[in-house]
Amino acid sequence: MDQQPEPIGLIIADLARLMKRRFYDSLGENQLTMAQSRALIFVSQNEGVRQVDLAELLEVKPITLARLLDQLMGEGLVERRQDPTDRRAFRIYLTPAAQPYLDEIRAVGERVRDRALRGLNREDAEAATKTLQRIRENLLGE
Repeated sequence: MDQQPEPIGLIIADLARLMKRRFYDSLGENQLTMAQSRALIFVSQNEGVRQVDLAELLEVKPITLARLLDQLMGEGLVERRQDPTDRRAFRIYLTPAAQPYLDEIRAVGERVRDRALRGLNREDAEAATKTLQRIRENLLGE
């Protein structure tokens, strides 16, 4: 009996789960949750983003993001500022205290990536990355 190839969706889901686990296990004393780490990265890439837009980027409900931001504000890592064009909205900014956390998040991310790609030559690693990016683009597109 021929063995069926493992479905690509299961492989990708398992890779995501394993990479998240390695990431979380590798964080040092600046222990943040995966959600907090993702939020900091997204804010750093979208400084001044509206809170509602950040929730959409992170694919979380606004109330979930509000609690997450409250935690990050409690740690002094982000701040909410009133949106000058909409008094009901807030924009999110990093504080200087966030930089060491971002540095660690990026360093840990690089170590996890290096581990995931161990044993692949540069060309194969680039091809794998490009393939996954294309799959993502296909799913994002119409």
